[in-house]
Amino acid sequence: MIDVRALKKSFKSVTALNGISFTARNGEVTGLIGPNGAGKTTALRIIYTVMKPDSGAVYIDDMDAGLEQMAVRRRLGVLPDSLGLYPRLTAREHIRYYGRLHGMGGQGLESRIDGLSNQLGMDEFIDRRAKGFSKGQTRKVTLARALVHEPQNLLLDEPTNGLDIGSSLAVHDLIRDIRDDGRCVLFCSHIMSEVAKVCDRIIIIAGGQIAGAGTIDELMEQTGKQNLEDLFLTLTGERGA
Repeated sequence: MIDVRALKKSFKSVTALNGISFTARNGEVTGLIGPNGAGKTTALRIIYTVMKPDSGAVYIDDMDAGLEQMAVRRRLGVLPDSLGLYPRLTAREHIRYYGRLHGMGGQGLESRIDGLSNQLGMDEFIDRRAKGFSKGQTRKVTLARALVHEPQNLLLDEPTNGLDIGSSLAVHDLIRDIRDDGRCVLFCSHIMSEVAKVCDRIIIIAGGQIAGAGTIDELMEQTGKQNLEDLFLTLTGERGA
């Protein structure tokens, strides 16, 4: 479970987060959505401990992310907004490296890599060096890195960006399997149809604050809107911007 409490973060005169609080529960996919510049990426970076808030706290499975960083990182799998790969390493070597960072090894790790390669459609390039990978191939490798240690909590920033339809559906199925296993998924996407299909609950951020939270049906009832796009525009004030 991911518990965000009153996070504030500013960059000089710009307030990125202004006291946001929300919970992403085990056994659910929680969507974190908002317009560009709303504060989503800042929130994610604080959650996965690469940035410190000005105030507030994040708890991962009841552990304070600010005080127990290494323990928290072992509980997280992260697909960040930047997708750098080492060009001289193969896809398999990237995933193996991350597995070893999490204490994995031997045949258990190799079997896990083979399973992820099959699930994500990576068999054709799993032993190729990363230099020259397409955007979709890079996305699959970075997703496999996030999943290799079977984390309790998964943070996904635009996980299907660059993927074809078949690969996107495979990722959706994988996310549902993780949710059904009782784990926590925090999911960010700009594709509203994808959010509606994958997420159990959504958190909408606008201007560094929570603009709405709940199931899509609950938010449509609150706003009187009939679809996710319209309620998103209503709650964020983006219509006509």
